[in-house]
Amino acid sequence: MGFNVLLDIIGSVIIGGMLLLILFRLSDSATENAFNYTGELTSQQNLATVVQILEQDFRKIGYCANWEKIPDPSKSILEADSNKIKFISDLLPEGSPDGNIDTVTYYLGPTSELASTPNPRDRLLYRVINSKSDGGVNLGVTEFKLIYFDALGDTLPFPIINPGAVTSMEINIAVENTSGYDNKYSSVFWRQIRLAARNLKNR
Repeated sequence: MGFNVLLDIIGSVIIGGMLLLILFRLSDSATENAFNYTGELTSQQNLATVVQILEQDFRKIGYCANWEKIPDPSKSILEADSNKIKFISDLLPEGSPDGNIDTVTYYLGPTSELASTPNPRDRLLYRVINSKSDGGVNLGVTEFKLIYFDALGDTLPFPIINPGAVTSMEINIAVENTSGYDNKYSSVFWRQIRLAARNLKNR
């Protein structure tokens, strides 16, 4: 009789342990799904913010409310690299043209600047207007890659010695959430193929 009771107790402990383990796994899975969903939503929102600002600026390359100040739009791009671009435009930090030429620079900072964040790949994307930086914005950007094309649509190889040959470009941006679950980070990607500022074609 005592032996049967002992078996019942052992069986109950085993079954209870299995049920508890299943419960923990379900809870962990629900937590992971919720964290990933929130992270993906945040990444998509951050990407939309980056794209909106970037497209607005890039489409104004070579633009000035006083067109006489940029008589040759082919000289609007001052520097063109794979993850950095410098150009002239009529662009105040508030985005309102005032008829004066502004120098705008976009570039991606090193990963070491965000060593304090859990994500080892996120970087600061800098937007500098007339040597005044926005300080870099941590929106989880992990990739900011530019490819340039000439008037014939051919890819310009790096290093680009003559930025004036650029008539259009491809923009690639990847964004991840800055905090992941179990070292897993939600990622979103955006590509703009052949973005062309209208003024670059006025040659």
